[in-house]
Amino acid sequence: MPKAKAKIRVLLADDHQMVRAGIRELLEGAGDLQVIAEAGDGDEAQALIQKHKPDVAVLDIQMPKASGIAVTRWVRASQPEVGVLILTAYDDDPYVMAVLQAGANGYVLKTARADELIQAVRDVNEGKSALDPAITRKLMANLFKPPDNGSVEALTEREHDVLRLAARGHTNKAIGVQLGISDRTVQGHLAHIFGKLQASSRTEAVMRAVSLGWIPQDTGNLEES
Repeated sequence: MPKAKAKIRVLLADDHQMVRAGIRELLEGAGDLQVIAEAGDGDEAQALIQKHKPDVAVLDIQMPKASGIAVTRWVRASQPEVGVLILTAYDDDPYVMAVLQAGANGYVLKTARADELIQAVRDVNEGKSALDPAITRKLMANLFKPPDNGSVEALTEREHDVLRLAARGHTNKAIGVQLGISDRTVQGHLAHIFGKLQASSRTEAVMRAVSLGWIPQDTGNLEES
């Protein structure tokens, strides 16, 4: 018999127990997701993430002791292999920007459908970015506009190739293979792209490039690895 596929191990952090119970039921109802631990505040979330090393940590933003944003920064610094999905009721621009800059892999609103949340967890587990459609529209409309002076340094042909492949969801290694360059060289090109576009993540860089008309708007899932 074929070996059963391992379930995606999820840590759930929210300071409302009833909310956690509902989200847990939704996630585990998918069949391929397993909530291995729950936390009621940010400090507990960090301790449990360090102990269990889940595949994906689903975090609320507003939690006692440490916010979801603070926990995300800590995860990126000390547990980089753990994916972070923010699940929150807040869609205010400052929260969205802070979360993306902290290094979260996804941002989903609590108004999302169950299947959207489940797919977001799967996407984050695969190393992709998962943005709520409402958040994507806000980012496109408000956050990733060109600088006020309208002057953005153009990308080189190779930088454009790298960004185009990143927007299609390719990892640094996959981009390197396709372009015949090393992972380190890909990372260097991405650093130059971020600087030119004043971006702090692939998601931000792609969104800004889309707003400038440099790449098509129908770019799919983005990987941050």
